[in-house]
Amino acid sequence: MQDEQGQRQYAGDTSNDTPDNASLFAQLLDTDGIGYDTVIPGDDVLIHTHHTLAQDGTSPTKSKTETEQDTVSTDVKASGTAPKQPATKAAPPMGAVFRPDGSVDFTNSSADSSETTGDSEDDSEEKDEPSTSADSSQRSNEAADGTKAAGDSGFQARHAFARVAALLSKAWNTVRSAVSTAWAAVAAFFAPVFGAIARGWHAFTSLKAVQVVFSACKFFKSRIWDKRMRFSFAFYTIVFIVVTAASVIGLQWSVYTEPTYAKGQVVDDQTKALNSVVGQLTSFVSQIWLHQSYQAWLNFIVSGVLYLTIILVINRFWVATAIFGTLMTVFAIANKIKVELRNEPIIPADLQFITGGNGDSIMSFTTKKDMVLINSAVTGVIWLIAVCVVLQFLDRRRGLIPYTWKPSKFVSVKNITAMVCRWATAILSVVLCVSFTWGLPVEGSWAKNFATGLSDAPQLWNAMGDAAANGPTMNFLRLAHVKIMDKPSGYSKENMEALAKKYAGEAETINQTRTANLTDNTVIMVLSESFSDPTRVPGVSFTEDPMPQIRAIKSATTSGLMLSPGYGGGTANIEYQALTGLNMANYDSSLSIAYQQLVPKLKWTPTFNQIWNEANGKSSSVAFHAYSRTMYLRDSNYKKFGFSKFYAADGKPMLSNITPIDSGWYASDSSFYSGILANINTDAGSNQFVQSVTMQNHLPYNDWYQNNQFKDSGDTSSDISDDEKTNIETYAKGVNYTDQATADFLNQLNQINRPITVIFYGDHLPGIYSTASENKHNQITLHETDYFIWSNAASASANTKLDDTTSAYTSSNYFMAQAAEHLNAKVSPYLAFLTEMHVAIPAISIPASAGDASKPVYLDADGNRIQPKDLTTQQKELLHDYQLIQYDLTAGKQYLKNTDFMAVSK
Repeated sequence: MQDEQGQRQYAGDTSNDTPDNASLFAQLLDTDGIGYDTVIPGDDVLIHTHHTLAQDGTSPTKSKTETEQDTVSTDVKASGTAPKQPATKAAPPMGAVFRPDGSVDFTNSSADSSETTGDSEDDSEEKDEPSTSADSSQRSNEAADGTKAAGDSGFQARHAFARVAALLSKAWNTVRSAVSTAWAAVAAFFAPVFGAIARGWHAFTSLKAVQVVFSACKFFKSRIWDKRMRFSFAFYTIVFIVVTAASVIGLQWSVYTEPTYAKGQVVDDQTKALNSVVGQLTSFVSQIWLHQSYQAWLNFIVSGVLYLTIILVINRFWVATAIFGTLMTVFAIANKIKVELRNEPIIPADLQFITGGNGDSIMSFTTKKDMVLINSAVTGVIWLIAVCVVLQFLDRRRGLIPYTWKPSKFVSVKNITAMVCRWATAILSVVLCVSFTWGLPVEGSWAKNFATGLSDAPQLWNAMGDAAANGPTMNFLRLAHVKIMDKPSGYSKENMEALAKKYAGEAETINQTRTANLTDNTVIMVLSESFSDPTRVPGVSFTEDPMPQIRAIKSATTSGLMLSPGYGGGTANIEYQALTGLNMANYDSSLSIAYQQLVPKLKWTPTFNQIWNEANGKSSSVAFHAYSRTMYLRDSNYKKFGFSKFYAADGKPMLSNITPIDSGWYASDSSFYSGILANINTDAGSNQFVQSVTMQNHLPYNDWYQNNQFKDSGDTSSDISDDEKTNIETYAKGVNYTDQATADFLNQLNQINRPITVIFYGDHLPGIYSTASENKHNQITLHETDYFIWSNAASASANTKLDDTTSAYTSSNYFMAQAAEHLNAKVSPYLAFLTEMHVAIPAISIPASAGDASKPVYLDADGNRIQPKDLTTQQKELLHDYQLIQYDLTAGKQYLKNTDFMAVSK
């Protein structure tokens, strides 16, 4: 076998054979054209073969000198005298055998292989005349010594590569053979099964009934299915306009409510018609022609672009129509329900309720009336999808921009053009939507200019008013790109360090008269859901005081009214202000819910409970909530704030034995207070900071309670509708239950022999006072809730009551500074700033707290509004410092983190 291979190689019959992988690899290494070596596996040995270009059937392009040399060489050979060529590289003879032990057998090697190798090599020097035999011999002798070592090393390298290539080739052949054998075995194993299936299928298709069905299918395909019409683009356009217009009307319907009228109030039919939902919708559309206000047209364009984007991305008109119609229906229904419950439209931050696993929580807020609306919407969506599916099958035009991937048609100009257009339009439409959404809140952007040109007039301080006037679509997109706040002038590391030093001096001054520490007390902050005095609302009165005990507590301790940024909702923002000392009024209006839009993005968020962590250990911060722990992302946010435990109505640790009152939906305040007492340090351990949020008085107010003394004759309210009256009466009874439970809670804390201070406040009024809210002069009143700071008998601050000049009005961002003053406790530079800020401007809130303003609301010590133009120089300087601090902590470089700005002196 070895002899045959050697002879075949020597005979040069490889020129017509397909080279194996090893030969191709070696040939690629032959960059200088001198030939290459291969090693072929024998039975137990490797056979070496040297190849020349002539043997492989190729010849490089030759220069003129090389051609002359070849001619001379041919003449010499013809004359019978063959000159010896200089050997620049040594090569073993063909047929040499390399044994596994490293020895080489030249028995079967070709005798004149060296001459063949020599003939294939070119002389390194160009000559004008042919070389003689003597010259060649002389050059060979002169170069022999210099080239011997190089030739040996070159051969060894080529031999190594050739051997590796041969081994890889052998391995590949082995793997390929194994796979082929395995596949044949598998096929043989399943052959009976496949044969049985084939025979069964043949028998089945041979049945006469089946043949009839096949014939019917073929007839249907050839005579009906293949002859379907392609719907015209004109028809698509009509459907597009109708669906887009319907979505605009549906979304606008979701933010309009039917007005209510008091008993005895005389309203003419024309006024009723104009104020009805239908009248408001008609006015929204007709204002395009009557008042040249183009908000309806703007919403149509924006919705249409979104619809078109879905069409171009999917490239299926009817599928896109079903998706767009479903999305718009769901959005409209959800918007309608939220407007009725909280007088607020859907905003992008609300989507985090769903992603945070709060879907069930949201559904629990719906009423029977809402469920009727939801069921109707579900039915409508099912019909829409069914119709679109049918039309998708009836329409022979599968793709709006048709193209194919079939090789036979793919390379045509028409197909490639269609493919480019299909993907280019899809990408451009997505880019357009993203660009518009991103630029809408940015002054000077093309999106902002385009919207303004079509009468868009943002009311960022009032999401409900913005949605009603400019459309829910514009309101939603306007809030999709959240901006934290503008960078205040003078913001720099040097200025922030100077500011920290400035208020460190203020803290030192304040602490000279303070003798206690905040952490000498356990502080319990109680956010009472929707708690407020209903009798302060114009037109609302009862024969009995709903909150007599809290009113008495307020008269004996530090207390007053808190200006809330929310009405009917916004609990998390008020809680955020109380825990951080930051105010929502300083943020950009697009940042509507800090717990969802801001806190998750921050790496460091200083909160007041961390003062207790630093003094008494991380277990000193505990939080309680009488509802789902994921509401407003509290679970993750509380961890970031440094709370070691969070007790809630679900998950672990869980509050036990929390129950509602009568047929109410939410845990009673009484059972919730019991849960707090059971899980905080009372008799032993270090002092704590306790954050708690109740749920008893959360909406809705569906006549939950038995023996409600505030119903019927107990309600002396005037000029309110019957539906509004029922809600107010139910709410008043809930306030009465909170009043009793809170008094009992404080009495139990009074029995504990360790200093405890409670900061109690209502977060906002319930959104049930529709009659009072129609009067813009009532807006500030509808944003004022009750609060008090109380200390038990074991505290040195028991019975302390700060004078009204420092406590009559406040906002939740000042609570900890007020608590420090109430406890006569030392403060940090940050608390010193808040103390000075509270004296200068007692209450600060967002523009919505005044209803119709576009600037923050400032109240003086008497509760009167301070207009921005009337602020003193000191007040303006403090507000600027406030903005610098808040920007640095939330949107800036957090330079204050490396200072002692948050550290409390001891």
